[in-house]
Amino acid sequence: MANHSQLGFQDASSPIMEELMQFHDHALMVALAICSLVLYLLTLLLTEKLTSNSVNAQAIELVWTILPAVVLITLALPSLRILYMMDEINEPDLTLKAIGHQWYWTYEYTDLKELTFDSYMIPTSDLPLGHFRLLEVDHRVIVPTSSKVRVIVTADDVLHSWAVPSLGVKTDAIPGRLNQTAFLASRPGVYYGQCSEICGANHSFMPIVVESTPLANFENWSSLLSSQ
Repeated sequence: MANHSQLGFQDASSPIMEELMQFHDHALMVALAICSLVLYLLTLLLTEKLTSNSVNAQAIELVWTILPAVVLITLALPSLRILYMMDEINEPDLTLKAIGHQWYWTYEYTDLKELTFDSYMIPTSDLPLGHFRLLEVDHRVIVPTSSKVRVIVTADDVLHSWAVPSLGVKTDAIPGRLNQTAFLASRPGVYYGQCSEICGANHSFMPIVVESTPLANFENWSSLLSSQ
């Protein structure tokens, strides 16, 4: 959950989000090293007389060819590793389908029979005390903790995007197309997200709430909802 005036990421609640945060720190360190080198060279240029009568500077040419290549490799290798991890969806424990509408979400638990519901934002006037404005919904997405969940994302009308920052997921919902992503909630909790693709007048009013709960509680919830 984001806090007021927060500058960093939300707390990571999935292995993928932890990897993304580590890569962010890694990329910042590389950028800091580059900025420090450029600042050092500018300082030398302004404070000393750097003159050379040499026409061929092969050493300098070698440095400014090899150094950028090393920097790019340093950034590319961990980035590609995370991309492959995000695309790897093998033997999920639960499959969930999220369908974007103007302006609400429909969820279908494809592994469970007749478990489908719509999820609308709770208006500010109806919010209980202590709940979050523009983030609460009437029906949360319930998933079991420490289970790999595959989410199939699509849309019924216009472009949407299903995104939950704490879980490290953001997938475009495109009419006529099925996209998929996966996450694993590493601990019980409630995780908030929003549609992250401008989809019309009420784009800001279609939040996403994922609640991670122990497997026994999830089974009780799913059986109770299916029987209704």
